[in-house]
Amino acid sequence: MIRNVIIIAVVAVSVIAATRFFRSNGEEDTQQMYQLLTVESRDIIVAASAAGTVEPIRTIEVKSKASGEIFELHVETGDEVRAGQLLVRVDPRIPQATLRQAQADLELAEAQLENAQAQLRRAEALFETQSITEEEYDNTRLAVASANAQLVRAQRSLSDAEISAEDTDVRAPGSGVIIQKNVEVGTVISSATREVGGGTILLQMANLDTVQVRSLVDETDIGKISDGLSVTILVDAYPNRPFEGSVLRIEPQATVAQNVTMFPVLIRIPNQNGLLRPGMNAEVEMHVGSKYGVAAVPNAALRTDGADVTSAAQVLGLDPEQVTQQIAASRSGVGRNGDEANSADASSESRTVTMMGRTVPVPEDMDLERVQALALRLEDASDMRSMMQSLSDEDRGILRQLMGRSGQGGGRQGQASGTSSTDAALMGGTYTVFALRDGVAVPVSVQTGLTDLDYSEVVSGLSVGDSVLVLPSSSLLASQQRMQEFLDRRAGGLPGVSRR
Repeated sequence: MIRNVIIIAVVAVSVIAATRFFRSNGEEDTQQMYQLLTVESRDIIVAASAAGTVEPIRTIEVKSKASGEIFELHVETGDEVRAGQLLVRVDPRIPQATLRQAQADLELAEAQLENAQAQLRRAEALFETQSITEEEYDNTRLAVASANAQLVRAQRSLSDAEISAEDTDVRAPGSGVIIQKNVEVGTVISSATREVGGGTILLQMANLDTVQVRSLVDETDIGKISDGLSVTILVDAYPNRPFEGSVLRIEPQATVAQNVTMFPVLIRIPNQNGLLRPGMNAEVEMHVGSKYGVAAVPNAALRTDGADVTSAAQVLGLDPEQVTQQIAASRSGVGRNGDEANSADASSESRTVTMMGRTVPVPEDMDLERVQALALRLEDASDMRSMMQSLSDEDRGILRQLMGRSGQGGGRQGQASGTSSTDAALMGGTYTVFALRDGVAVPVSVQTGLTDLDYSEVVSGLSVGDSVLVLPSSSLLASQQRMQEFLDRRAGGLPGVSRR
C-alpha cells in the first residue's frame, strides 16, 4: 500500500510540473507556452514514394517450329538483334531430305499427268470412230483426273517441305535485346507447333528502348496519383542519376500483404541508353504537387475553428468570444478599416462547411442542410471506414465531390492558381493562426494551399516575415486540465503534495 502511494505521488509531482509549464497564471509562464516561428519562403514538394522492379514492357519467348538438334547459335545474352536476323539453326538434314523427296514426287506427278492427258487425247479419237467402248473412254478420263489430284498433293507436299526447311532457321520476330538464353549447340529441342507441351523455349528477348516499373502504392496515397503524373526513378546502379518517367496506369485490383492494401502502379521510362535493365530494384517518387518560393507556415501553427481556437485563446489570456468575433469579421469581408466586402463574396462565404478542418465551398445545386449534416457525421465518426460504408451511394458521392473541391479557396483561388485535380486533393483550407503583431498575439484567418504535412503554402492572410505562435493542441490542454483538477481534489490525501 505504501509503495502504491509513493508511485502515485511521483506521478502526481511529474504531471504538476508538466502542467505548470502550460499554465497562464503569470507572465513568466505565459512566455513558455508557445514557440515563436517566422513565416518563410519555402519550396513545398509533395510526393508519393514506392518501391518497384524494372521490367520490359513486353517479353517474347523465341521457339522453333522445327524439332531436332541445334546446329548453330548466333547470339548471346545481351546482344541487340534486328527483325529477321538469324538467331538459331536447327539440324536441317531431315527437312532437306524431305524437301528433295517432295521435289521428286512433284516431277513424277507432272509426268503422270502428261501421260494421262496424252492417253485421253488418243481415247477421244478412238471413241469418235467407235473403236473403244464408252466405259474404256470414261476410264481414261478418270485416269487424267486422278493424275491431276496426285499433282496437287505433290505440290502441297513440296510447299510443306519448303516451309519445314525454312523453319530450321529461327529468326528474330522483332528488334530487341536477348535477355535470356536457354539452349546451347547440341541441345535437342521439340517443335512448338507439333508438341503438346508447346515446344522448347530457345531464347527470351525484349525491346528495352522503353521499360516499365511495377510498383505497389499504399491505398492512402493512391488517391493522389493519376495517369500521366511525372515520376522520378532511382536505381542502386546509378544512385546519382535519376531517371524520369510517367504513370502509365493504376491497376484496378488491389493486393493485400500483411494486412496492408496496395495498388499496382505501372510507370513507363524512356531507356534510350539502355542503362536500365530488367530486374533492377527501383525507388519511385511520384510528383504529386510542388510550389516553389512561396510563403509557408508550419502546420503546427494552424488552428481549426471551435475548441481548438478557444483553447489557444485561453492559453494566451485572450477573450475567446472576442477572438471568435474577430475571426468571423475577417472572414465576412470586414477589413481593418471596417470596409465591408461586396454582397457576392458574402453570399459565397455563407455556403461553406467545415469538413476535416477545411473550409469547403458548397455548390448551389446541393442541399446545404444535408451537406452540413454529413459534415457533422464526418466530424463525429470514430471509424471513418465504417461511417462511409453506412452512407448511401448518393451521400458518398456528395462527400467525394466536396473533398475534391476542398482547398480551392471557395472556387476562386483554385481557378486563379490553375491547380490540377490531384493538387486540389492536397490543398488546405481556411484556418486560424495566432500571429505576434506589435508584441500582441492576435488571431488571423489564413487561406492555405499545398501542404507537405509539415508546412502549408499561405495563399492569403500572412506574409513572409510574419511571426506566428505554435501552441499545444486542445486535446493536450484538456488532458492536462483534467489531470490538474484530479490532483487538486486528491492533493490533500497524498504525502508530499500540496494544493497551489
